[in-house]
Amino acid sequence: MQIQEKTKIDLKTEAKKRLFGQLLKDKGFVTEEQIQEALAVQKQKGGLLGDILVSLHYVTNKQIMQALSEHLGLEIVTIENLEIPDEIIRLVPHAIVHLYRIIPIGFKDNILTIVQEDPLNFETTDDLRLLLRYSIKPVLCNKGEVIRALEKYYPKKHESVEQLLSEFKKDKSYPQTIKGEYIDIDELRKMADAAPVKKWVGLMFLDAVLNKASDIHFEAFEDGFRVRYRIDGVLYEKISPPRQLGIPITSRIKVISGMDISERKLPQDGRIQLNVGGTAIDMRVSTLPTKYGESIVMRLLNKSAVSLNLDTLGLNPEELKLMHQLLNKPNGIILVTGPTGSGKTTTLYAALNYLNDVGTKIITTEDPVEYDIDGLIQVQINPSIGVVFANCLRAILRQDPDIILIGEIRDEESARIAIQASLTGHLVFSTLHTNDAPTTATRLIDMGIKPYLIAATVEAVISQRLVRKICVSCKEEYEPSEESLMELNLTKADVTGKKFFRGKGCNNCNKIGYKGRIGIFEIMVINNEIRRLITEHANTNVIRMTAKKNGMKILRESGLMAIDNGLTTIQEVVRETMLV
Repeated sequence: MQIQEKTKIDLKTEAKKRLFGQLLKDKGFVTEEQIQEALAVQKQKGGLLGDILVSLHYVTNKQIMQALSEHLGLEIVTIENLEIPDEIIRLVPHAIVHLYRIIPIGFKDNILTIVQEDPLNFETTDDLRLLLRYSIKPVLCNKGEVIRALEKYYPKKHESVEQLLSEFKKDKSYPQTIKGEYIDIDELRKMADAAPVKKWVGLMFLDAVLNKASDIHFEAFEDGFRVRYRIDGVLYEKISPPRQLGIPITSRIKVISGMDISERKLPQDGRIQLNVGGTAIDMRVSTLPTKYGESIVMRLLNKSAVSLNLDTLGLNPEELKLMHQLLNKPNGIILVTGPTGSGKTTTLYAALNYLNDVGTKIITTEDPVEYDIDGLIQVQINPSIGVVFANCLRAILRQDPDIILIGEIRDEESARIAIQASLTGHLVFSTLHTNDAPTTATRLIDMGIKPYLIAATVEAVISQRLVRKICVSCKEEYEPSEESLMELNLTKADVTGKKFFRGKGCNNCNKIGYKGRIGIFEIMVINNEIRRLITEHANTNVIRMTAKKNGMKILRESGLMAIDNGLTTIQEVVRETMLV
């Protein structure tokens, strides 16, 4: 994985990337108009510029190879009929081959010759040199040949990098234990830049990405350090680093995320950009000083792994129809509520993606901007320079928007501006931290918003949770116990004729029985009856009962439907919902 250290950008490498289109133009292979067309496609759909130009029939693969060979000074080879010896294939672990999309084709004098799917991925050689401890010699090869060789020599299967971490932990070449509370900053920088430290951090990132983790937790304790990954909403302990590497690893993460390495007593925030298998991944990094050192949490944002489509969120047909009706309203406020990590941002972006067209101006203000969507005007909050929600919202209203997304309503001021925007004819989306939909009115009143303003502007509240999906590869039918049914307030008689499923655990799901997550939803439409109750300061239970009478399914009921459809388990629904 390529870690982009913004303070140490290789300008020559960046220039090579930037000038690739110009290179093809100088060769007379493409025109400026064709390059701009390909860049527009790349911005919208992603992909490699060369592949896009080939798909548009403006250049051939042979022309691209010729241009790259002259530009980079690399030899062109063909591996179509080459039989690569097993001893060469075994030099590179299966997981690393697929993450970097490379094939080893030769080894001599400790120099490993490789071909790679993306020849412009210049950082690959540095990463492989560090991970494999060989000198790396890249050569050029037709992309199609590389893909066919991957299928032939490294048939795709799930493989963990844990074995590599285990082997590395036995290696005693890493730095010795750091003694004393005060450490020289120059010494710390050298340790953070040491090969064993870089290797451990690189392997940890690779392992997390391969396991589809959403977060990496690196925690300091008196007797060592603990690493945990959050996978599908649940934390799992992984292989911890040697105790001697704790502080150097912490420092390494701070360096590459742009933090102050000398500051160890105050919380800090940073960001890392990874490139894994051609996929861009952003990592939000947070440090917290603790009794025994700094705790670090890294959130992985894999934009390509998230489907920003209403049809794939987990909404049933009735809920999907209702969502479409709500999104077609000309103005008002639509709120999405739930705890951190419940998928609120994904739901909002799926809604904006549905509404995004050339005739609609959509402006968002977020902290941070998590997904880049072509056609949206997205504003990054930056409190350190005074760019806060309230200031941005006031400016946004002067930008003639049709639809506004507020990352989160946090206080009275942002809530008032959202209401003002709604009253002046805008459709406003935002999030709020409440446990369910009916509690939202009480939360806004507690912020200082008048009930009549809430009743006049809020059109709907969507509360949601994420539950893990049963792994389709090891899904099996079973008979639930009376105790587990009681947790759902059900009896054997209530479920007569119904089928229940679970995952027994397999290699596809890391023996967990679950793979992926779906949303369960509680959609409360604010009709005239509920507006009257809000204005009259009715309590949450009265609002909930009225909403249920009008057709709202609470989260527990939505979870039961997911169980009935064989998508999740009793344990998941009990874990994420309450009986009300």
